[in-house]
Parts: sequence; structure tokens; C-alpha cells
Amino acid sequence: MEKKQEKNPRTAYGLALLELARSNPNVVALDADLCGSTQSVQIENNLPAQFFEMGIGEANMVSVAAGLALCGKIPFVHSFAVFAAGRPFDQIRQGVCLPNLNVKIVGSSAGLSDFGDGATHQCFEDMAIMRVLPHMTVLAPVDAVEVPKAAAAAAAIEGPVYIRLNRNDLPIVTEDAAPFEVGKPLVLAEGKDVALCVNGVTAGIGLDARKILENQGISARVVNFSTIKPLDEAAVRSVLSGARALVTAEEHSVIGGLGSAIMECLSKKPMPTARVGIADRYGQSAHNYGQLLEHYGLTAEAIAKAAEEVL
Repeated sequence: MEKKQEKNPRTAYGLALLELARSNPNVVALDADLCGSTQSVQIENNLPAQFFEMGIGEANMVSVAAGLALCGKIPFVHSFAVFAAGRPFDQIRQGVCLPNLNVKIVGSSAGLSDFGDGATHQCFEDMAIMRVLPHMTVLAPVDAVEVPKAAAAAAAIEGPVYIRLNRNDLPIVTEDAAPFEVGKPLVLAEGKDVALCVNGVTAGIGLDARKILENQGISARVVNFSTIKPLDEAAVRSVLSGARALVTAEEHSVIGGLGSAIMECLSKKPMPTARVGIADRYGQSAHNYGQLLEHYGLTAEAIAKAAEEVL
């Protein structure tokens, strides 16, 4: 499909979480002093009995969420991705994933999207950290239409889930009626020569790359991978069938994220693959998000060039 107007996925998430909490009183929100940014403030303002402000204590927040899950609650814990996935890793591993508890971890401001705060607040490793944990489901919804579907899917899963959210407005690239099935990719635009595998901000960029390639006589299929783990191997092979090569594009380290997950999935019958992502390095500050995307090579031109080279 073509890109539509831009909307903020965090805003969509906050409203979706509020709807979930209104329909199910067992849904509760915990936040580490960032509720205005993560948008769990929607629960604080409207359903205060279902909200817990934990202060800047992410490890304690996750441990409390584990206890709430043992009491039958469905806790959603919130912070920036760099803090949600990094600071409480031991508690997530030992207290949530090992006993397979029903805790949802929401990493907001992921990737480069917190462009002003620099390396300490920009997280390129969260998907790798989370997907290596047994029992963990990892979701990276692509736009404000898909975010509520991902939140509902997370609430329905009995077990740990990590949801990755962007801080900035993103173009709408999915339809309201489009299915959201955990583990299964979704074709955004058809093409036969090369498959561009995307999620998050790279979905819109990938659609722009498709236009560049079309002008060069190359037909590109754009495929949205909103699930990083688990991946349905048969569904992945089916959605990539017929393409001569693929390009993975992600706002994440090239180590351990979308590209790694797809290549592992296809390891028995690999395809020629190029990987566009963030090299083994940290972030930095910038005046705006676009500057960082360009500096780190997450552009339509870079994706198109990778497609040309792999073909």
C-alpha cells in the first residue's frame, strides 16, 4: 500500500492500553517515572487504581510486575527501551521469563528515535536482548494502526512479551482491516525481484526504496515483520517465495535483530541477503530524527543500493 498521513505510535499505544484496561480490570500499568512519554499516563489519569508509579527503579518495577502476574493481573511495564530492556535484565530473565510469567514489557523511544538525548538513551540492542530469552515474544509494530493490534495480541498471550515502540510520528502503512498474527509477516507491497524485509520506521523507508527501484526496472516486494520472535518459518518462506534475493532493514544493530532472525529462519535454505541496519556502534545526539537516520544509513537510497548489489 501507499504511505498515508503520519501518526504517533506512542499516542496510539496509550489509547489502546486504556481500552484494554477498561475492558479488563486485570490489566495494570507500571511506569518508571516516564508515564507522560510512554503514554501509560492514560491509565494514571483515567484508571488510577490500575496504575503504579514505580519511580526510577526499573528492576523493582519488573519484580513487582512478576508478583502482580502471580496474583492474576496482566501487568504492562513501561520505560524507554534502553532502560526497559537493559537495567532490569536480571529480573526479566530470572523473575519473569524463567517462570514464564504473564508480564508485558514496553520499550518506548527505541532505536534512534530519542534523537536529542544521544547514546545513553538510544537503544539498538533491545530486540537482540529480549529475543534470546526463552518464553519471550518480541513485537515491533510498524505504525499507529498496528500498535493497538500488537497491544491486544500481547494481552492475549499467556507469558512474557516485549513491545518495541518508536518515539516519533510514523507514516501509516497498514490498513485497519489488515490481520495481525504473531509470528507471521505481512506483505505491504508486491514485487518479484527482491524482498525488502522491514519493521518500525524502516517500513515507510522501504516503501520509498521500492519506488527508487521501480524507476530502475527492479520490482521490489515490501514485507512487514512486526514479529521478531517467534517467526513462523513456513509463513516466512511463503511470503518470500519467488524473490531472487532479500534485503533486511531495521533500526537496530545488525547483530541479533530482524536480519539475524530472518537468516536463522532461512538457514536450511538460505537466500542471497543484504542487511541494512546500525553497525556495531553507539548513537549520538542530533537536531532531528532524520539527521540520525541518514547518518546511520537508514534511508531509501541505502536500501535501494543494497537491493541492487545483492541482485
